[in-house]
Amino acid sequence: MRTIVTDIRIDAPVATVWRVLTDLPRHPEWNPFIRDIRGDLRDGGRLTVAIAPPGGKGMTFRPVVLTFAPERELRWRGRLLVPGLFDGEHWFRLEPEGAGTRFHHGEDFSGLLVALMGGGAMWDRTRDGFAAMNAALKRRAEAETATA
Repeated sequence: MRTIVTDIRIDAPVATVWRVLTDLPRHPEWNPFIRDIRGDLRDGGRLTVAIAPPGGKGMTFRPVVLTFAPERELRWRGRLLVPGLFDGEHWFRLEPEGAGTRFHHGEDFSGLLVALMGGGAMWDRTRDGFAAMNAALKRRAEAETATA
């Protein structure tokens, strides 16, 4: 198993951060990592997600939503071909932090290919993509808060 964990402080209320995160049609306007996302945001729902890691090859996958807890957590699981080959459980968690939000963003990777991949640039690009998304979410949510 391999895990990537990132977090960022966002000076916007949890409700605002959640609204920006779950407004799927608007992701292409602000999100440099998840370039397109659509589907059914509910437990058991199916999404179509297109990602573009910095300096890496983009890909599209169809994860299943595992957790949809408004203003707290969004979690999905994607798989490459068959279970156990290359699985990713991607998560976003929001915590109130004073008048703002602590945004946690990560993914747990498991499967046969994870062990074969070792370290390397793919993991670094993925972490960089998460960090770029976090920074863009921060800019977007804080701008919405400033204009409200």
